[in-house]
Amino acid sequence: MAHHKSAIKRIRQTRKRKIYNRGNKKQLREIIKEVRTATSLVVAQEALKKAFSILDRVAARGIIKKNNAANKKSSLSMAVRRLEVSA
Repeated sequence: MAHHKSAIKRIRQTRKRKIYNRGNKKQLREIIKEVRTATSLVVAQEALKKAFSILDRVAARGIIKKNNAANKKSSLSMAVRRLEVSA
C-alpha cells in the first residue's frame, strides 16, 4: 500500500478515471451494437448518428484514440450502407 500523500492521491484519481472511462466505453459498445443489430434503415441511421456523436466525444477525451474512432465510424457507415442496398 502507498504511504506517500502523492501516491495515495494518484490511486484515488486513477480509480475515478477508471470508473468514468468504463462508463463511456460501455455506452460506446451499446450504441455500436444497436447500429449493427438494427433491422430497419431508419433505426440504423438514428443509431449511427448517436454513435458518431459518442465516438467523437470519447476520442476527444482520450478514452480511445482518434484513429480507432475513425475506423469504427467507417465500419459502422459501411454496415448501414449495406442495409440501404439490401432494402
